[in-house]
Amino acid sequence: MLGGLLTMAAQAAVKVDSVRMHRAPDHTRVVFDLPDPVEHKVDVLANPDRVVVDLMDTDFNFDVKTLDAGNGPVADIRVGQHADKTRIVFDLKAAVRPRTNLLKPVAPHGWRLVVDLFDKDPPPAKTIPKPKASAEKPREMIVAVDAGHGGEDPGARGPRGTKEKVVVLQIAKKIYNMINNEPGMRAVLVRDGDYYVPLAERRRIAREDNHADVFISIHADAFTDARARGASVFALSNSGATSARARYLAKIANESDRVAGVYEEEKDDSNLLSVLADMRMSGSMAHSLYLGRQILQEFNGVTKLHGDRTTVEQAGFAVLKEPEMVSVLVETGFISNREEEGLLRSSTHQARIARAVTNGVKRYFQTHPAPNSYFAAQRRQQGDQYRIQPGDTLSAIARAHQVSEDALRAANNLNGDRIVVGQLLTIPGS
Repeated sequence: MLGGLLTMAAQAAVKVDSVRMHRAPDHTRVVFDLPDPVEHKVDVLANPDRVVVDLMDTDFNFDVKTLDAGNGPVADIRVGQHADKTRIVFDLKAAVRPRTNLLKPVAPHGWRLVVDLFDKDPPPAKTIPKPKASAEKPREMIVAVDAGHGGEDPGARGPRGTKEKVVVLQIAKKIYNMINNEPGMRAVLVRDGDYYVPLAERRRIAREDNHADVFISIHADAFTDARARGASVFALSNSGATSARARYLAKIANESDRVAGVYEEEKDDSNLLSVLADMRMSGSMAHSLYLGRQILQEFNGVTKLHGDRTTVEQAGFAVLKEPEMVSVLVETGFISNREEEGLLRSSTHQARIARAVTNGVKRYFQTHPAPNSYFAAQRRQQGDQYRIQPGDTLSAIARAHQVSEDALRAANNLNGDRIVVGQLLTIPGS
């Protein structure tokens, strides 16, 4: 009888055979994948610094030596199997503040125990000082490039197993480098490695830390129909999603915090109606649509577009809810489409996408130059060009660019007010 009870107890032990580790700028995250929830205990020891994690009633079947601690405080990991628990010891180079969170299942994960080891002395955040302009040196325009997902949130997966978080970071880095090679623009990466940044934190890093004028979130999502393909651009909506697809993609994007295991107190609870009102007052929503159209036009001939080639779709994307920034989300393609997955894995195709985004941003700054910026100075010196958008009128274009209608007609040899969508107008210098 006793032997039978011991056998049942052994069978009841939770098996742990998958562990992951991610290094973020200010903490190291260790994730234990579990078939069922487990009781656990954490102790912090000093001289030398260690963190001890006890997983009760578990069988541990994972080689922790395969984990990469990166440049964080973890020097070594040791595992001891006891009759009633598994003990994991993190030997540290420096003291940390541990925090644990037992996460309920959310696709693509089951139960997870997350152990975050926060640096006691984190490195200072990489920031850009607020740009200042002078008569001698106009200010640069700051572009925040946000690679979606990361860390515990892999994003979508392609038929061949390609992870969205990987390809969008590769594309984001290419955009970052291209923008920084353009005069008058400067880029910052919201994340530069395989770690997760909460949605509200992404906006804060862009606006508060780096004073970004423009925020671009890069994605390559999956769709319910594997035949769906093509790039598209989205802005925040003030009246519901413009399509079922936009609504679906916003839902997937907005669930990132849950997938990544963001702590309850870190979640974004901003009031959408207040954000939308502020965006309308500042004009950032209208400008987001302008920027989106410029990027779509640059995509033409570079990659297949999904749906209307000139329409920026809209939905309630949480990552775009920043009133003071012009913000768009760029779907570079559907990773769920086998052909498109192959393109998204290609460095050459990634570079074409990055160049199109960079050119679209540059064109936006040229056609809507901010006061005291490099692009405003260029317009004063050289004039500029503007591509006609649906709904444009000659008088509205003249007002937007602060030139007279007569000057606009003269610069473009126009006899009347007739203009055509897609036509390039020369904007005379003021």
